[in-house]
Amino acid sequence: MKNRRAYLMMALAIVLGLGAVAMASRLLLRQAAPSGSRVVVATGDASLGQRIAPEMVKLSDWPADSVPAGALRDPLALSGRVLKTSVLRGEPLTEAKLAPAGTLGGLSALITEGKRAITVRVNDVIGVAGFALPGNFVDILVSTQASGTQHSDEAISKIVLERILVLAVAQEVSRDDTKPRVVNAVTLEVAPDQAEKLDLARSVGSLSLVLRNQVDPQPGTTAGATKSSLLGLARTEAASAAAPAAPRAAPKVARSEPPRHCIGTIDGLHSGRQCL
Repeated sequence: MKNRRAYLMMALAIVLGLGAVAMASRLLLRQAAPSGSRVVVATGDASLGQRIAPEMVKLSDWPADSVPAGALRDPLALSGRVLKTSVLRGEPLTEAKLAPAGTLGGLSALITEGKRAITVRVNDVIGVAGFALPGNFVDILVSTQASGTQHSDEAISKIVLERILVLAVAQEVSRDDTKPRVVNAVTLEVAPDQAEKLDLARSVGSLSLVLRNQVDPQPGTTAGATKSSLLGLARTEAASAAAPAAPRAAPKVARSEPPRHCIGTIDGLHSGRQCL
């Protein structure tokens, strides 16, 4: 009887222990499993301007509390869309990374609405030794002859456009490569009025690109560099013009004295002469 009661207590303890373990594991699993969602991610690295094919995207589980804003959830709806930026494998796709629906692939998909793309010829020096890469910002210098001034035949170098985005170098639009590439053409994104200025600038003189900091918005307002300002001749001429001329001394005029009458005098042993 005593053994039966001991076995019954042991069985009850085992059942209660198993029940407690089951309830604890269920509670822990409920707390550990975060609420997630499925978003569209890239199956491999893709470059900007590339059209999305069905095999380039897939649905993947993503933590609900870190889903990117604008994340897409239907991979079939992305077929034929064009990437506006490069994406890496496993990176979620958002609407901000895609060109508008109906956009054709290539460089035209990268041009901001209201802007234009214009290509200028460059060489190793003009192209900042190959460091002007897609995604960089540059200023544009023109070197030409001054006109409409008193020194109409004087050479001048002037910044004509500032903070211009480089869309492509040669035929490459990828922004991931940081190695310099010496090319013979650079495509820039400009506003319509800037395109007119740039087209005129390259016809009246030679162009140079000036690489600038990506996050520097400060304008580089200058008067331009001329041969006179380069050699310091402008300051010398201005100082000479500002200095007052020394007054010239009036010539001395000799006074004409009236004629004098003189007579000789004798005083004892002394003789003299007196004039009136």
